[in-house]
Amino acid sequence: MILDPHDPDRLYQQNHCGIYRLERPGSAWERIGRNMPAKIGDIGFPIVGHPHKPGVVWVFPMDGTEVWPRTSVAGKPEVYVTANHGQTWKSSSTGLPKKNAYFTVMRQAMSADRCPTAGVYFGTTQGEVWGSRDEGKSWRLLVPHLPRILSLVAEGGA
Repeated sequence: MILDPHDPDRLYQQNHCGIYRLERPGSAWERIGRNMPAKIGDIGFPIVGHPHKPGVVWVFPMDGTEVWPRTSVAGKPEVYVTANHGQTWKSSSTGLPKKNAYFTVMRQAMSADRCPTAGVYFGTTQGEVWGSRDEGKSWRLLVPHLPRILSLVAEGGA
């Protein structure tokens, strides 16, 4: 669960049951993950808010079925981003493997820095750190061959 960086009365969460948003003082969570593509679903762990742009949130969805539980869907990792508080979502996979990459990204293993053009980063339980210097539009492997990554904090910026 995260607090919206721009509105302390808005919370987001991604979990084993979907992606949700809560607008306080309300008490009902809205399932904004239903707006994700059906073939991807909205099950996963990490969720990160943009440090400068209201309404922008990144998630890393994972397969919630019994075949490959809690890994990237169909072995094709994708980060999804919304620019409107979860009304619509767009895939961001440029630079990520296209097949046979069954990543698991833990709840605290995705982060964004505070640079003017935000960098977004995630670490996998397979010991890789991936990063984007263009707000998630493209990705590259930054560090391979580490132990499993359970937490990642991006620093720097304005």
